[in-house]
Amino acid sequence: MAFSTPHTAVVILNWNGLRYLQQFLPSVVANSSGCEIIVADNASTDGSVAFLQAHFPQVRLILLPENYGFCEGYNRALRQVQASYYVLLNSDVDVPPGWTIPILNLMESDAGIAVCQPKINAQQHPCFLEYAGAGGGMIDAVGYPFCRGRLFETLEEDYGQYNDVQEIFWATGACLFVRSEVYHTLGGLEPEFFAHMEEIDFCWRAQNAGYKVMYNGHSQVYHVGGGTLHKSNPRKTFLNFRNGLALLYKNLPARELFPTMALRIVLDWTAALRMLLAGQQGDAKAVLDAHLAVFRKRHYWRSRRKAQPHKSNFPYMAGVYRGSVVWAYFVRQKRTVQEL
Repeated sequence: MAFSTPHTAVVILNWNGLRYLQQFLPSVVANSSGCEIIVADNASTDGSVAFLQAHFPQVRLILLPENYGFCEGYNRALRQVQASYYVLLNSDVDVPPGWTIPILNLMESDAGIAVCQPKINAQQHPCFLEYAGAGGGMIDAVGYPFCRGRLFETLEEDYGQYNDVQEIFWATGACLFVRSEVYHTLGGLEPEFFAHMEEIDFCWRAQNAGYKVMYNGHSQVYHVGGGTLHKSNPRKTFLNFRNGLALLYKNLPARELFPTMALRIVLDWTAALRMLLAGQQGDAKAVLDAHLAVFRKRHYWRSRRKAQPHKSNFPYMAGVYRGSVVWAYFVRQKRTVQEL
């Protein structure tokens, strides 16, 4: 029996994303039958709020007093939303009719599923998987995330190889379905992350708490990606490397913590050296600043205790590649998940 969606809230967090709201919000409103559509605005200054008030009065607006970033922005907004399921949706995502139904049917069929994502294709090149989520998130033994359908900068053409239903390690924050009860029980997204890798941390904590994270390729959306920070921005480099190390510290079981962290630090510093030799001094400095930020912040120790890593079965959890994706990609020249 098909699942209707009156208790599902699609929540778009916006910060100066007027051009994306103009382009993609019409598809969300038209194609999300039965869902409440909400835009939470992070104190935009580009006319986003006026546009929504004038053209989409049916969309609920949550106005935040300042830019809290992705993590705390969603946390504050979702405290004001009553629904059984939240869909955290980026403003630069184009959705087709019925896109929510396969995922909600799957989640309704199994109360152990806390999080799920659809297949993510590139909006500009729909025949290819998209960087941010592709066919579902995986992680390697030292915490480098990748996707089914995307290894580093290599994106696979979509010929239906990921039209499956699969347990994964992490679901993309670009289009993340989550049970509201689980979201709030786990404390939402890590506010110290601000943005980037927050969904990996959340999904890891969910698994530590005994829940499953799923991918459903019977639903498909189209994502632009890179709309807030360009991938070569030192700020993005800082966030990625800080949050990447912090999520290991927060979530790894004790027996894995020291050896994994030590190897990850060596690999990160190697990456910083490559950046320096390539003339990317700002990015190289950002890596070192990121590591210092993790070890100076006592918050992550308190967060580690709450994340229950002692219950973790890492690296035997679903979606974990027990080798090094860095070695496989850069040394062994592997370009797809199937080749790993």
